[in-house]
Amino acid sequence: MIESSAVERTSAAQLAFLILGPLEVRGPVGPVRIPPGRQEAILAALLLDANRVVSTDYLVDLIWDEEPPDTARTQVQICVSRLRKGLAEAGIDAPITTRPPGYLLRAADEMLDLRLFNRRTAEARVLVKEGRIAEAAELLRAAVALWRGQCLGGVTSDALRAKALQLDEDRLNAVETYIQLELELGRHHQLVGELGRLLHENPLRERLRGQLMLALHRSGRQAEALDIYRAGRDLLIEELGLLPGEELRLLETAILAGDSALHAGPPAPAQNAVEPVAPVPVAADLGHRDELPHQLPTDTADFVGDKALIETVEAVLTGGAGQRAVGVVVMIGKPGIGKSTTATHIAHRLSGQVFPDGQLYCDLRGAGAEPVAPADALGRFLRALGIPGPVIPASLDERAEMYRTLMATRRVLVVLDDAYDESQVRPLLPGSDNCAVLVTSRSRMTALPGARRIELKILDETRALELMGLILGPDRVSDEREAARALIRTVGGLPLALRIVAARLAARPHWSLASMVNRLANERHRLDELAYGEMTIRTSLSLTFDGLDPTDRHLLRLLSLAQGPTLPGWLAGALMDDHRAQPSDLMEPLVDVQMLDVVSVESTGEFRYRFHEIIKVYAREQLAVTDSLPVRQSATERMLGGWLALAERAHRKIYGGDYTVLHGSAPRWVPPADYVEELLADPLDWLDREQENLCNAVEHAAKEGLDELCWDLATTLVTLFEARGYLDHWETTHRVALAAVRRSGNRRGTAALLSSLGTLYLSSGRPDESRKSLDQALAIFDELGDRGGLALCRRDLALLERQAGDDERALALYDHSIRDFGLVGDIVGRASVLTQSAHIWMRRGHTAAAHAQLEEALGIYRSVGYTGGEARALRRVGQVLFQRGEHDEAERTLTGVLAMVRASGDLIGEGHLLRNLGELKAGQERYEEARGFFVRALAVREQIMDHGGAEIVRRDIARLP
Repeated sequence: MIESSAVERTSAAQLAFLILGPLEVRGPVGPVRIPPGRQEAILAALLLDANRVVSTDYLVDLIWDEEPPDTARTQVQICVSRLRKGLAEAGIDAPITTRPPGYLLRAADEMLDLRLFNRRTAEARVLVKEGRIAEAAELLRAAVALWRGQCLGGVTSDALRAKALQLDEDRLNAVETYIQLELELGRHHQLVGELGRLLHENPLRERLRGQLMLALHRSGRQAEALDIYRAGRDLLIEELGLLPGEELRLLETAILAGDSALHAGPPAPAQNAVEPVAPVPVAADLGHRDELPHQLPTDTADFVGDKALIETVEAVLTGGAGQRAVGVVVMIGKPGIGKSTTATHIAHRLSGQVFPDGQLYCDLRGAGAEPVAPADALGRFLRALGIPGPVIPASLDERAEMYRTLMATRRVLVVLDDAYDESQVRPLLPGSDNCAVLVTSRSRMTALPGARRIELKILDETRALELMGLILGPDRVSDEREAARALIRTVGGLPLALRIVAARLAARPHWSLASMVNRLANERHRLDELAYGEMTIRTSLSLTFDGLDPTDRHLLRLLSLAQGPTLPGWLAGALMDDHRAQPSDLMEPLVDVQMLDVVSVESTGEFRYRFHEIIKVYAREQLAVTDSLPVRQSATERMLGGWLALAERAHRKIYGGDYTVLHGSAPRWVPPADYVEELLADPLDWLDREQENLCNAVEHAAKEGLDELCWDLATTLVTLFEARGYLDHWETTHRVALAAVRRSGNRRGTAALLSSLGTLYLSSGRPDESRKSLDQALAIFDELGDRGGLALCRRDLALLERQAGDDERALALYDHSIRDFGLVGDIVGRASVLTQSAHIWMRRGHTAAAHAQLEEALGIYRSVGYTGGEARALRRVGQVLFQRGEHDEAERTLTGVLAMVRASGDLIGEGHLLRNLGELKAGQERYEEARGFFVRALAVREQIMDHGGAEIVRRDIARLP
């Protein structure tokens, strides 16, 4: 038994994790920033299942959906590691432990608002059972007060949003419950205003409407109560074509009759749901014979589907306690995903016991040239229900009224297959909650209020193998399991494509699964292979494609030119040469018909999209036969020019201008200025998020012979590669681009890439390769008279000489470099030389000279807003201070710089700073602290695969006593 005084009322100030609204984390000293994207999604998933293990596979699927990279599990591990570190540094006692098969976040109930909400609602239920209604209502209000908006508002994951929507529904249920309890307590006067606001926010919730009617009636405002009913009835008719539920209709009748039972009585001893009322029979003599229609197509014997999805659909269709409207499910999905097959299977499962009065079915042919008119579909249904043809009215409205009247006293399941839009479906909805409607469509039907939308996904590998085993026999699949997996990957898990492949193999038992893999390997003929009898992928896709507007068809074809894993919204603008402010608007018609999938949201509010592999093959096929080579080439140049323009702009925002980088003459395609500013609000983060697309763009440009664009983009991406330590990507993109410029005889591009590779080899401890590459680049730049290129080469050659111990040669090269940077106006280049050469003066004991150079460099970096350069200069300042013996000031400086590079994600800089701090501690004979810094420095070096740097740190550790 719960004592009122003992009920815990944890304040919001005690909560560390808040998910009942936008995700927030609060530490002892204030808010804790969780980076949006992967870390935010992983933390949200762990909090939703706090104190329970969340599998790594689930987290991978959460972030990458159906196409995770090979490094997905590693990247999840890195994100979890960073979350652990961030929470620990913020002083939050919520460890994330590794627990097979995933991770577990431990958090006390008082730290998480969701756990507190659940506890308060559970305690309220106990109080109601004990007859303590007022205390229960108060506790439920306190539970609802924890909400700060929509659960996990701003989190983009579809899987997390589905869970969040269920929690939002729990909140509304709690609201309706405390309203009901307070009505029982006779607080109707105080509730009228609150109920009015709640109903305005949720106009289709009949329970709230009934509660407001009751509160008004008890307050002596019968006319207003009846007005609320009429407004709700009109809204339901207008939006859904439905009448109010039986409970609301009976309440209206009771108010009209002045029923004394509506007056407030003593509080009930337990939570009181309204007693069910026997349905009112419809007295309508239509002169028809009763018929039990059974119109469903044949079920599929070898059906394979998602059990949880099927159970969800069945729960909506069969209704539950308190359901007051017809259950409507709209199953959506791309062509060939199995919507009709799944709908038919579910309908057969429910047909006998749940819907004993029959099943109506109509193929509405929404994807065809002539969808079935609602009046024609109603005519078929009325005849199936026993109405003779001559009696059926002519008008759509009269047919719909007759249909709803007949269905009012029956339990019938209606299956509307391949619906075109809401206007086609709305007249076919029964008015009684005895019935249910299952709709399939390629359109999302978002304007069909009250409908539950269920999106079918492609088959995962387990279910796909199960389907192939049912068709081919389990032995044949298990004997060639790897080939079976390859087939599944080739067709992207699309059920129709898998059925076609399996049917062809079943018809030819002498064919191996591996032979079918080889037949499908040629993308040009893949759709020809995916046909068997009446089953063809091309036909299924063409039904949707042919129904598109010509502009949308053109865009779909051009989008197939993109090589990356996802498609940003601006890409549509580039391909169509359309400079509208919101370019993703061009893609939305393709999303509506399931030809594109939405995978995430940009910082601009624009969306990111993805093709299914088979749809992309179809789009490329249509591109080849429809669009001329000049059209394809122009679109490709605009698309790749867009990537270059954005990468170039990102570099400018990071460095404060076009500094320490060379650019070529390739044409750019620039998205709208406001759009670019929002997209690149955090330019380094944008480069990081688009890393795969940008690297693919380099390869794409090389294949298309766009050598000038190719080298320019590759060298511009060093801004990302250097900051994040992506040394492999640096080398791979430059090798591809170098081959392209050499094929075309592009001398300047060759020199730019060799110079950049020289910097890479220098950074990764490969001095011989660096010198060779830089010497070759220097010779070409000298031949071309390219001062900017000469400055970059000489700066890096000076560093090589410095590392080799020839300080005089290094200083001479630095002098040449700083002069050349001055000639081209590259002030950041000058600052980088000042920063590097200061180390020589520092080694020689000329700390004043070194400090003067570093102060000049810091002034330049700060004037252009280049924080990366500022961090490098400050690191040198810390070393100068250490050399002077100012150890405390040196430690403060180096620690501050370490925080700067960690905030920017500069792993190379982090490795340097950790080693510097280790050297400082060793110089102070604080050897254990020094060892800790060196070990962390080693871990960073190994993470970025800097083997030379790692070996240096190992020697540092070995020298410790």
